[in-house]
Amino acid sequence: MNSPSKAPTTHDEYIAAWPEAVQALLQAMRKTIHEAAPSATEDIRYAIPTFRLNNQNLVHFAAFKNHIGFYPAPQGLEAFKERLSAYKGSKGAVQFPLNKPLPLDLVADIVKYRVEEVSRKKP
Repeated sequence: MNSPSKAPTTHDEYIAAWPEAVQALLQAMRKTIHEAAPSATEDIRYAIPTFRLNNQNLVHFAAFKNHIGFYPAPQGLEAFKERLSAYKGSKGAVQFPLNKPLPLDLVADIVKYRVEEVSRKKP
């Protein structure tokens, strides 16, 4: 699988750099995040797709050789620790394997949690 050869400037550019099967997963993540956070805007931060709300990073996602990485900040993962227990992860990230269905309901719940969290903070 390929990663983008030049730094993308839009979500579309980032997604287009991946094989079709991975593009479908990335588009599903993108759509789910949009639906859970309709006021969030798309951006590229750290060379990966990012959603921002109130001038703050809400969540990021990215494709890798064997997984889709999802980055909802450590608080977003801690609040859903039990539901995320089946997945590899770290303090600020979780890995969704490419060979299994994406847990889009879980992604939506985490994004909604992050929206509440970011909305409480003033930029």
